[in-house]
Amino acid sequence: MKEPAELLTVHLIDDDDSFRESTAWLLEASDLEVVDHASPGDFLGELEQKGPAGQVGCVVTDLRMPEMNGFELMDELRKRHLSMPVVMITGHGDVPVAVEAMKMGAANFIEKPFDGTVLVETVRQAMREPGAKLRNPEATRERLDKLSPRERQVLDLVCAGKLNKTIADVLGISIKTVELHRANMQSKLGARNVQELVRLTLGYE
Repeated sequence: MKEPAELLTVHLIDDDDSFRESTAWLLEASDLEVVDHASPGDFLGELEQKGPAGQVGCVVTDLRMPEMNGFELMDELRKRHLSMPVVMITGHGDVPVAVEAMKMGAANFIEKPFDGTVLVETVRQAMREPGAKLRNPEATRERLDKLSPRERQVLDLVCAGKLNKTIADVLGISIKTVELHRANMQSKLGARNVQELVRLTLGYE
């Protein structure tokens, strides 16, 4: 019997045909139902045709597309009162805009190139707990309180979308020191990567 998340549809949106096809294959190989779309317009058009039946599941979308970017798509979903969880795919180094996407309500973001198992796990989590907020804020606050003042400064800048070089310049420390602080923060907060670090700090589970 399939997990509840596997009964829903993953709407994959990307204008790169080869990337979209390979990613769809990856998700389908993990027993997820996938409908791929070459553009946000195609996706929105299908939603209109199918009505409520097509408005369940998860949206996995590239951030940068010519017709409509990921931010504009999220805004359009909001205008249509659709609460489908959105996983944003960004290019390497797009952390600042990915952080902004999560502030707008994205369930998570993944940087290219990504590990296939990470994508599948991220999608399943988003489908199981769409829009889930932190269930135990006290526990997270206790973890945050374990950070040193300098680590908290670095964390605030990471969540503001700043890259390591900028953080180093702002705080007057080396990039290697920033990297060390980030590693320590992830260990103390139980975050495996920057995505989890941002989600945790912004109040996501």
